[in-house]
Amino acid sequence: MRAGIIGLGKYVPENVVTNFDLEKRMDTSDEWIRTRTGIEERRLARENEDTSDMAYKAALNAIENAGITPADLDMIIVATVTPDRPFPTVSCMLQEKLGAVNAAAMDLSAACAGFMYGIVTGKQFIETGVYKNVLVVGVEKLSKIVDWSDRNTAVLFGDGAGAVVLGQVSPEKGVLSFELGADGTGGKHLYQDEHLIMNGREVFKFAVRQMGESSVNVLQKAGLTKDDVDFLVPHQANIRIIEASRQRLELPVEKVSYTISKYGNTSAASIPISLVEEVEAGKIKDGDVIVLVGFGAGLTWGAIAIRWGR
Repeated sequence: MRAGIIGLGKYVPENVVTNFDLEKRMDTSDEWIRTRTGIEERRLARENEDTSDMAYKAALNAIENAGITPADLDMIIVATVTPDRPFPTVSCMLQEKLGAVNAAAMDLSAACAGFMYGIVTGKQFIETGVYKNVLVVGVEKLSKIVDWSDRNTAVLFGDGAGAVVLGQVSPEKGVLSFELGADGTGGKHLYQDEHLIMNGREVFKFAVRQMGESSVNVLQKAGLTKDDVDFLVPHQANIRIIEASRQRLELPVEKVSYTISKYGNTSAASIPISLVEEVEAGKIKDGDVIVLVGFGAGLTWGAIAIRWGR
């Protein structure tokens, strides 16, 4: 039995905040942000629009795309570090909003790598035959934990949600291999007290090394090579980190997802939002081998090789 993605959806807030908008709020410039990060704009949720609201909209799209109903869900996994409140979990709030009365629900916290952890967790339930349909949502409202007086971090982040429904797929499709990892000694480089605090230099060095290594590792585990990769969907944290991953896999730019310019870093929502965009654009097709790879606070990381389709 092989688990794979049978439905997907996304939601991003309507409010677009450009680099020029941020120039008016802090000592920064469009050129400074673009050249160092690749970000041109980001979406910020309204004050009365919380994490569960965005998760709900993305989940509805994914459920419809999968051709099932909320009652068909056996489990809801929400990856987030910005829940509405410490408890109840976003997943339980989402279960109520959806009317997914048959679904177990839990939140998972692995920061920007959270979606990868969620996929791998859901995969186990399906491939052991315990559950049939698992909803995995990556969602963040980072705007509520960003220090808007800190120009080094405030310009980086955005809000949004991406969701997938995992289900049983044909033996040659679905999740082929994965790698999850953590290095708690790096936790001091990216954390939240009242606001998000980051040592950008150290996180950058870690990400450049780990994203490439993890991508190669999952290909080896799946018995594949760099030449087999049809598309790479990396975490959208920084254009230079994405480029390092692309070069490690020796891929042309047209085989890599670049959504950072539109959405910035949306943490756990980054990879699923990008995945939806590339599928909708026709860049990911049935039978393609794709690699998802991300890293986050913890420090955590994860990579997944998937053969696309049902």
